[in-house]
Amino acid sequence: MGHKTGTFGKIKAHLERNRLGELLVIRGRLSPLQLKTALSHQHEQKIPLGKILIQYGYVTRNDIASAIATQWAMRALAAVVTVMITASAFNVKDAHAKDAQSAATLAAAPIGSISSYPDLFGSAEKKSSDLSAFTKWGTMFARFDSQMKKPGSAEVLKKWKKDLETLRGLPLETMVHRVNAMANKVPYINDSKNWGKSDYWETPIEFFTRGGDCEDFAITKYASLRALGVPDNRMRIAIVKDTQKGIPHAILIVYTDNGPVVLDNQIKTVTAQTDIAHYKPIFSINRSSWWLHTPNRGTVMASR
Repeated sequence: MGHKTGTFGKIKAHLERNRLGELLVIRGRLSPLQLKTALSHQHEQKIPLGKILIQYGYVTRNDIASAIATQWAMRALAAVVTVMITASAFNVKDAHAKDAQSAATLAAAPIGSISSYPDLFGSAEKKSSDLSAFTKWGTMFARFDSQMKKPGSAEVLKKWKKDLETLRGLPLETMVHRVNAMANKVPYINDSKNWGKSDYWETPIEFFTRGGDCEDFAITKYASLRALGVPDNRMRIAIVKDTQKGIPHAILIVYTDNGPVVLDNQIKTVTAQTDIAHYKPIFSINRSSWWLHTPNRGTVMASR
């Protein structure tokens, strides 16, 4: 079945197309005429559509936030459909992905792996080792490996390595708290201001140089802990919906011996996952696999 002509392909194309204006029209928050007018002004003024819609009083900030959250969820579903198209994604054997060059360069003696995953925010999860749909994730690591070799990255890399060396050999929980505090000192800057794009996944070098948004904090914490020898299967970057703010958000989950903890740029200290009730997971990912989350309770065994 082809990507463009099959049923799954048509669904995927629809999900990926989910433009902000179309979603607002479908929801009845915006009329087609208002959208046409706003798009005309956007073309003239070269500013984001959402900002124009709010300026003209067509929609509220809450309308925009809700539509953006829907976009993220639909794009996650599009990724799922992509995996379905590639056939039997949830039954393939685990990929033995190589660690990033950064981890190979900095890694210490490994911390023990885990054999099972407690449920995450009360969700059931289904695992796939096919990461082909997550292009930003893969290209970010490719850029990172390339940047590691460039002279211009030397100073940032040297400081990062020096900071990590002070943590090497400490207990896992201590490293987690220190890495979280280290990364959370970096300024928060959204992608549109920082990169002129709505969504850009930074490498740690880019993050320490320019600041970043939620997924960039999570990526850098993930890479830092991998460099310190924390096994890949003890960590995931999770894309969640923040039900208090009505927006998507990215966090790092670390599975400690005392249960999963959350490393979050919105929360100052590392927090037990069970103490957070306002996040609903959409999907989670690490270097070897990704997981689709559904709102059913259960425990999923990790692959050995």
